[in-house]
Amino acid sequence: MSSMSRRTLLRSVAVGGAAATAPALLTACSTGSGDSDVSNAGKKLAPWPAYTPVSGPKPDLPPTEAGVQAGYTAYPADLAKSVSRTPGDGSTVRVMSVSFGTPPKPASANRFWAAVEKALGVKIEYTIVPQADYQKKMATVMAGDADTLPDIISVFSGFVLPREAEFVRRRAEDLTPYLSGDAIADYPNLANIPTHAWRDMGRIGGLLYGIPLERPLPGSTLWLNQGMFTDAGMKEGWTADEFAAVAKRATGGRTYALGAATGSLFGNAVHAAAHNAPMEWSVTKGGTFESAWADERLKAAIAFQARLREDGSYHPDATSISQIDLTTLYYNGTVGSMQDGFGAYLPKYRESKGKLTPAAALPYSVGGEPGGIVAARRSFGYTVLKKAKKERIELLLRVLDYLAAPFGSQEWELVHYGVEGTHFTRGTDGSPQPTKLGEVENNTNLPLKYLAEGPQVLFVPGMPDAVRALHTWQTKVVPHAIRNASFGLQSATKNSQGATLKALVEDAVTGIVAGRLPLSEWDATVKKWRQRGGDRMAEEFAKDYAANT
Repeated sequence: MSSMSRRTLLRSVAVGGAAATAPALLTACSTGSGDSDVSNAGKKLAPWPAYTPVSGPKPDLPPTEAGVQAGYTAYPADLAKSVSRTPGDGSTVRVMSVSFGTPPKPASANRFWAAVEKALGVKIEYTIVPQADYQKKMATVMAGDADTLPDIISVFSGFVLPREAEFVRRRAEDLTPYLSGDAIADYPNLANIPTHAWRDMGRIGGLLYGIPLERPLPGSTLWLNQGMFTDAGMKEGWTADEFAAVAKRATGGRTYALGAATGSLFGNAVHAAAHNAPMEWSVTKGGTFESAWADERLKAAIAFQARLREDGSYHPDATSISQIDLTTLYYNGTVGSMQDGFGAYLPKYRESKGKLTPAAALPYSVGGEPGGIVAARRSFGYTVLKKAKKERIELLLRVLDYLAAPFGSQEWELVHYGVEGTHFTRGTDGSPQPTKLGEVENNTNLPLKYLAEGPQVLFVPGMPDAVRALHTWQTKVVPHAIRNASFGLQSATKNSQGATLKALVEDAVTGIVAGRLPLSEWDATVKKWRQRGGDRMAEEFAKDYAANT
């Protein structure tokens, strides 16, 4: 139920590195006529790309307009072809994105890499940046010369990059002529990206500069060891007090009910949502933006977490352990739960098979009110292109259109699993099963999925019951999702001071829950945050919101 998934881990890295990189970024991005004005207020807004869904395999479990994903309990038997011709011209394309896996084998010895290059018709020079180094690398790229930029850069919304929007406006190609409105029809797989992803990516100065990486509505999620919590008395419709009691009963010896990782604020987003606090920002019917930090429900969530910590239910290394190490503790049963993005369900089910049954937690209620869940930013990040001639931009867009192939297509299978007989074989249900080579040559280590990707669906190879459980969970919780109202909007103060301001309040949350600070310090911290820029952010978001509605 929270964002200490890759997203929150990225955010924590950003907070730690932002102060050191800010001066260089300010220098790099504060020059240029009009480039610092990234607000959408007073601008002519480019129409969102015309959404044209592709026809694909009928799901076994239907999606809903509210945000429940389509579910597939079996792999499609007949794969469609979504791209009519080879996108490239044999030229070299330089790309850069974050990675959450181990480094891939070099292109010369990587059959997965070679297969993708052949299908795309280009040579790929890939700068693959480990997540721990991404903040620093982006600072270098943003401060560098325009000529040294990769052709394709993936920017992740989990990082707080000072002057990010200014950098994009100065250095990236304006994609409005290629993607806005009906123009996107030239790229059918990109046109298949739903409007909610484009909205949460947002415009910059009224224009479209990126292609979003679509994500499901549920965001940060509390992943449980279902057996451990069931044995401790977990039940549907539990209250906050019952949750605390179950966590206490599930803790004993060297086993802890609640795991958390550094930068996750002890899973604060999960508990804030259960308390129905805003997710960073809410907006009134009149268009006024109100901060979660000043909301009493968030303060109550912090106090509740401090109670859980005092009960001994949190692992003692909750402020220092990495997300990767926490995942290991989850799989080996040391912790009974962990905060991760909803999209982490696939590795959760795959890696825990035979060890435990993972389950997405239902939120507890507070004061008789049903608890909420975190609504994710529907764009996990976005991809921008280096400025170039029209023919080059069109080539790069064709490459991204291929990578954005939908589930149930031949192109999706290649990008996600590689070559049949080399990287995977077919399971009894027809779903791809990685070979030994496929376990080391794949799109985790060569993260093409962070350049472009089609809309995500619910699918766990060979585990139809898992898909049914996830679809049922979404059906129950999606109506209670709480969205950050600032998604897709611009604020000059956030662009320049967001990392520092966020660190101020997040350090206080961690300190209070850990017992290093009294709860009475919270109001003073919020006052400082407002005075140092929080109130200005609220005003700027309100102006941008008005321009977009």
